[in-house]
Amino acid sequence: MGNDQHRSQTTLRVNGTPHTLTVDHRRVLLDLLREDLDLTGAKKGCDHGQCGACTVLVDGRRVNSCLLFAVTLEGCEVITAEGLGGDGEEPHPLQRAFLERDAFQCGYCTPGQLCSAAGMLAEAAAGHPSHVTDPAAPSGAAVPLDRAEIRERLSGNLCRCGAYPRIAEAVEDVIP
Repeated sequence: MGNDQHRSQTTLRVNGTPHTLTVDHRRVLLDLLREDLDLTGAKKGCDHGQCGACTVLVDGRRVNSCLLFAVTLEGCEVITAEGLGGDGEEPHPLQRAFLERDAFQCGYCTPGQLCSAAGMLAEAAAGHPSHVTDPAAPSGAAVPLDRAEIRERLSGNLCRCGAYPRIAEAVEDVIP
């Protein structure tokens, strides 16, 4: 049997395209994206799920791809920063706002920040509260996003350059 007992065929949709790969059970999603699919937007920062540089969306939820074993994602839809704009013809509104607000400096954290912001917008719209959400807010109703909500919800994504004010402004620009 050899190493075959430690590998499984896995199919996932990445940025709208199905990919079937034989994957080592220990391979994390981040390595699969970067090394097998050549999608290098998500970055390997801390490799411990603490910095957010590897954030992508899995079935619409933001995740740290450095912590997820790829074989556990059979049938899932994965969106990376490269796929945020859909067909790639036009940038996602968040990508455009990040450019207009100069919400990045070195750009290393930017793909993770973008995916986290996209996930955060969906979470707030779906009524998921955060630590700073007013406890009197109606349960299940969309959570209004003010600066405190944005900062709390993006607090898992670190930026060594300190572009946080511009990132928050860019997110404010796209709030419906």
